[in-house]
Amino acid sequence: MEFFDFHHHKKYIRNGIYNLSKGIPPDFPYSIGIHPNDIDVNTIEQQFSWMKNTMSENCFAIGECGLDSLVSVDQKIQEEVFLRQIKIANEVKKPLIIHCVRKFYEVISFKKKAEQPMIIHGFNKKRQIAEDLLSNNFYLSFGKAVLYNLSLQDIIKDTPLDRIFLETDNEDFNIEELYIKVSEIKAISLEQMNEQILENLHSIKNG
Repeated sequence: MEFFDFHHHKKYIRNGIYNLSKGIPPDFPYSIGIHPNDIDVNTIEQQFSWMKNTMSENCFAIGECGLDSLVSVDQKIQEEVFLRQIKIANEVKKPLIIHCVRKFYEVISFKKKAEQPMIIHGFNKKRQIAEDLLSNNFYLSFGKAVLYNLSLQDIIKDTPLDRIFLETDNEDFNIEELYIKVSEIKAISLEQMNEQILENLHSIKNG
């Protein structure tokens, strides 16, 4: 059984969404976007040109994009770049993979501008934030922390199956471990877990 890795940085994984940060696009699903930490105010137009010119048929999503309170880029500039990427996603009809650090309620406020699904990648925050994101129709993608973080496991227990994705990000472990753990938490078979993720992918692909 193959397991889909929703967000990763490894070119050797073909069954997932590869985060393309430079170079030419691969011949398997990838996402492309301008990460808050990669924003260069001096070359931002070139960054957007690269992004638009590198969208091939295998481009599954826009991202990582979003807001990050820990990077040095001015907040207003981050918001402008984020909004431009939301508009691009609306135009090309692709979901958005969101990077967010301590700016969840600001990201929620941008949701009304998005016509496509938004997925918070690497979710590992408190229950209240998860509930607020879910009530605003976000999807949550969970990573390695699920394997050992008990409070995160409790959050997954109450997260609807049709709002979940699983990812390795840049961690070095087998995504199957995550599928096994989450299927145990949700008290369903591994096959059911796998099928549900594929259904969720179909849902976001079709807006």
